[in-house]
Amino acid sequence: QVQLVESGGGLVQAGDSLRLSCAASARTFSSYHMGWFRQAPGKERKFVAAVHWSGGSTLYADSVQGRFTISRDNAKNTVWLQMNGLKPEDTAVYYCAAKSGEIMSLSAIQYDYWGQGTQVTVSS
Repeated sequence: QVQLVESGGGLVQAGDSLRLSCAASARTFSSYHMGWFRQAPGKERKFVAAVHWSGGSTLYADSVQGRFTISRDNAKNTVWLQMNGLKPEDTAVYYCAAKSGEIMSLSAIQYDYWGQGTQVTVSS
């Protein structure tokens, strides 16, 4: 069982930056690939970024490539999402998720554990 707790969301203006954090409870955190997803009101949950359990490989959605950076520290059981150049269309609830297995994934259905989400609102 892995418990995930996100933090760092808030209300910012377009062009600002935020850093989201996700703290994990599991001692086996280092064995999980970690992902960030987001869900805007009335829309489906979408992939944002993922990081390999080793931290050595990352994936990004095209919409955030070059603006967002995912990173992790296995010693601290924490994964971060640094978001720069925020746009109003980045407004959503952001979720942290953990996936077991050998392969990273962009698909939400393949993730095993989820946090409760943190709201990010970007005003124009």
